[in-house]
Amino acid sequence: MSLTLSTKASPFPYAALAIATYTQKAELNFDEAATGVSLDLDGDKYATEEEVVAILAKIAGIGGESTKASTYFALAKTLPTITAVPDILSALDSLDDYLAYRTFLAGHEISAVDWTLWGTIRASIKILGLLKNGQHVHALRWFSHLESLESTQAALASIVAAKANKARNTKTAASFTLGLQNAKEGEVVTRFPPEPSGYLHIGHAKAAVLNQYFAQMYKGKMIIRFDDTNPTKERAEFEQTILEDLELMDIKGDTISHTSDYFDQIYELAIKLIEAGKAYTDNTEQAQMREERGKGIASAHRDDSVEDNLKHFAEMKYGTPEGLRWCLRAKISVDDQNKTLRDPVIYRCNIIPHHRTGKKWTIYPTYDFACPIVDSLEGVSHALRTMEYRERNAQYYWMIKALGLRTVSIWDFSRLNFIYTLLSKRKLHWFVDNKIVKGWDDPRFPTVRGIRRRGMTIEALKQFMLSQGPSQSLVSLEWDSIWALNKKVIDPVAPRFWAILKEKCVPVTVDGGPTGVEVKTLPLHKKNPEVGEKQTVYSSTILLEQEDAASFDDQEEITLMDWGNAFVRSKVVGKDGEVTALVVELNLDGDFRKTKKKITWLAQPTDSHPVVEVTLLDYDYLITKKKLEEEDNVKDFVPPVTEFREEALADANVKTLKAGDIIQFERKGYYIFDGLTGDGKLEFIRIPDGRAAGLASKAGKGVVAAETSSLATPLSGVGTQPMEKIYKVDRIYGDDGVSPLSSSKMYKVDNVYA
Repeated sequence: MSLTLSTKASPFPYAALAIATYTQKAELNFDEAATGVSLDLDGDKYATEEEVVAILAKIAGIGGESTKASTYFALAKTLPTITAVPDILSALDSLDDYLAYRTFLAGHEISAVDWTLWGTIRASIKILGLLKNGQHVHALRWFSHLESLESTQAALASIVAAKANKARNTKTAASFTLGLQNAKEGEVVTRFPPEPSGYLHIGHAKAAVLNQYFAQMYKGKMIIRFDDTNPTKERAEFEQTILEDLELMDIKGDTISHTSDYFDQIYELAIKLIEAGKAYTDNTEQAQMREERGKGIASAHRDDSVEDNLKHFAEMKYGTPEGLRWCLRAKISVDDQNKTLRDPVIYRCNIIPHHRTGKKWTIYPTYDFACPIVDSLEGVSHALRTMEYRERNAQYYWMIKALGLRTVSIWDFSRLNFIYTLLSKRKLHWFVDNKIVKGWDDPRFPTVRGIRRRGMTIEALKQFMLSQGPSQSLVSLEWDSIWALNKKVIDPVAPRFWAILKEKCVPVTVDGGPTGVEVKTLPLHKKNPEVGEKQTVYSSTILLEQEDAASFDDQEEITLMDWGNAFVRSKVVGKDGEVTALVVELNLDGDFRKTKKKITWLAQPTDSHPVVEVTLLDYDYLITKKKLEEEDNVKDFVPPVTEFREEALADANVKTLKAGDIIQFERKGYYIFDGLTGDGKLEFIRIPDGRAAGLASKAGKGVVAAETSSLATPLSGVGTQPMEKIYKVDRIYGDDGVSPLSSSKMYKVDNVYA
């Protein structure tokens, strides 16, 4: 059974696509020539989305027939025809009211009517925008839950993949396929070849995820191969950290190998190239060699005899003083338009002991020489490489052909770049060495450990990487999309707690409150009882945040969350204008839907029912420029403060958390518990939720960090941020200024700012 559809369909049949992936009853076939949606079932064709949804729901047993279902099937039909905003809002109001105490539209499970109405809303930018304006919380919760499902994310990602594959003139078949050229099930072998010289960052993560994805999709295998050809930068401990980072992402290779396992074979193949007249030794100085390659000038040693080349290569192998002056170059071209083909270096000397082979070798192959050889020897069928290597593909194939090795298919994909983000290992090392960050797992770092510590889930990371598909466009992405996807993953399962800022918090007397202390058991997540329960303390004296207390009008009715409504009866304001005390009167018969302010609070702490002191951390980008150019000095673009701390009080339920647990402090946002500080405080790191305001650079916007921040003082070696680059000119009227003459007959007043 297959479902055929086109990415150009308008409106797009989201309901048919989503139910097909949810039920897994039909394979997807994106055909740009298709005029609509079509389901082929044992020779019978169904050509409307309504028919497709009905058939797939019937086969999967999720028809959900009921009176209410028919009502919302009808709404799904009429909603696209409504153009007036007030009418759309009225329909969304009705849906929101209906879902206030329901999870799904018909029954206790997802059914056909859920997917039908979800697809209708998803296909309309106007309706979707109105739904997401924050006025329909129950309908938005229902919509977001359906969209956060793994099957739905796979379905949406398949659209992205199909659009990208259109440029390659291919079709996306099966439920979620990006497609490898000439791939056969059971025969695909991929490899992920990190250099053991640092920690994996988000760019490496994309390569690792794609390699594993294709290996699993074609029932093949993936090799994790450490490219250890440069003993100057590589260390054994980095291999372990890389494997740990991969394990964090749930990525495991079928085989783990090292390029150094093949040093003997690579050396013999280099000899073979020399003997065939396809490689020569060269002692040209590095700067001169770079200049000659750029101008297309042949090396003075390009035509040396095979005997001389073998002699010099032997000197290199033994690490003699003479040998250290030489390198080995492939004899490809002097002046090819593709400069990577201009006799590249393929072997060079390095007398530093190797972390695996010790002092056995003093010559090492370059990555460009070793990679195609080991790919071929290890049986790799498809080498996935980022677009930055595209010009080197011709070099890769030349090595394969010149050595008579089994060919390997190359599959290019775009490198992952983000704004305000550095992925260069050299520049990341600079931040670590200058103690601007606290290590490679700092939440400000784009390393896998860093973004995991900041609250990125593996599920969201994988979904985002796969959603990028086979795109070859070189763009710098905003962070909002990946964090918004992460929010969809964590929101349905993150337990809810309360925290209020400690500074100037306000004691509140609650008239009508309990005479003593009462404790009630409440769900940690109102929409997901499986998350668990918490204990909420009630008393006649509670604490509120200063900002909330200051916003109340006299006699205003507010809602105390998880308690009920209350009237603000009196407010005490200090000399500096800050609220110092409040009195509210409970009105438990009040309607929470009619109040504008829903307030979190904490019972006044006692010995038997304490609150917990916590620190809430937020971070800024490490650079103030969206993309650094080659000529930019990173030190000129580092903000003086990138860590922001707020001291708060939280309900005692947070004591049960373990490091790495993700929660929501209601009305504040999502946080990940980072652990205990030396003085016993709990630290929580704010998780970005994808909103533009939360992801905007805070540099230069007057954000004040707490004095306790370790980075509150200017950074060593970091210059003052230039405010402008306009050249300076002298004052037109000189330094004394000019008092303008006025013909006005109005009376004169003194300058109030004098």
